[in-house]
Amino acid sequence: MRVREDYRTLSGVEKTAVFLLSLGEEHTARLFQLMDEEEILEISQTMANLGRVSAAIVERIFLEFAEQMSSSSSLVGTYESTERLLSKAGISKDKIGQIMEEIRGPAGRTMWEKLGNVNEEVLANFLQKEYPQTVAVVLSKISTDHSARVLALLPEGFALEVIHRMLRMESIQKEVLDDVEKTLRVEFMANLAKTTRRDSHEMMAEIFNSLERSVESRIMGSLEETAPDAAERIRALMFTFEDLGGLDPASVQTIIRAADKEKLPIALKGATDTLRDLFFSNMSERAAKIMKEDMGAMGPVRLKDVEEAQQYIVNVAKDLEARGEIALAKGGKDEDAMIY
Repeated sequence: MRVREDYRTLSGVEKTAVFLLSLGEEHTARLFQLMDEEEILEISQTMANLGRVSAAIVERIFLEFAEQMSSSSSLVGTYESTERLLSKAGISKDKIGQIMEEIRGPAGRTMWEKLGNVNEEVLANFLQKEYPQTVAVVLSKISTDHSARVLALLPEGFALEVIHRMLRMESIQKEVLDDVEKTLRVEFMANLAKTTRRDSHEMMAEIFNSLERSVESRIMGSLEETAPDAAERIRALMFTFEDLGGLDPASVQTIIRAADKEKLPIALKGATDTLRDLFFSNMSERAAKIMKEDMGAMGPVRLKDVEEAQQYIVNVAKDLEARGEIALAKGGKDEDAMIY
């Protein structure tokens, strides 16, 4: 029988198998109790095909383990380090994704309990892109009050179609339920788990967006001197009034309909000619003429008032994006915005 002598050829799961075999049956059995069937099967198959392993390799694995445990005075566990550890253990990507989703996702033992803990706006934004039959199944499985809040946020025509499906729904076949659950787990919960890890630069970008322009400029200037990389990243994540120039006509029209008719002309008073033309070209000829006349009649406007009005329009755009009605291209990028 071949003896394994080269430590470098061992995979992560093989190292795990060697380590567990070396611990003895009693300790290994206790560790197996903490694993699921797939993990036990994978490690057991690896153990069975491991062959003989030299004492030098066994010692090397234990030394590596001891070094990792004693390399610092304390242990710091993070989502990223846990994910890397699972990956190095030879566990499949699908299984790792499922484990991490369970760790990061909303509390709940089952998928339906987890959905019950998801904000209704987030859930509604996802579901409106699914088939009405899928949405009907989901809403029939979560609590009635949560279902009602989600239903109220769906587009009216789509919500009516979902209601018709729910009225016609009888017993749900297990296969259909399993398919819906798989879709939610892969397409929704996994992405939700990723987005819950909020980037600190993104948070600071939102704070900077809310500052008065003069204050934001002063702080950003200081940050550029002390931490230029962070300043550049924050600036790229910030969404400004001028970034609205990257929107498509349908998105601009949606903002015009939603915005306060008194604040929009003040905001455009301090805009570039290009951005003004974009807004005017998406109004009726009569509405554009009236707004131009209003802006001319205003005379000089305080910079502070213009900045407040522009920030108001930006907030309107962000609210529309949160409801799934438009998509914003942040940081002045050229991505096309879309209407859903």
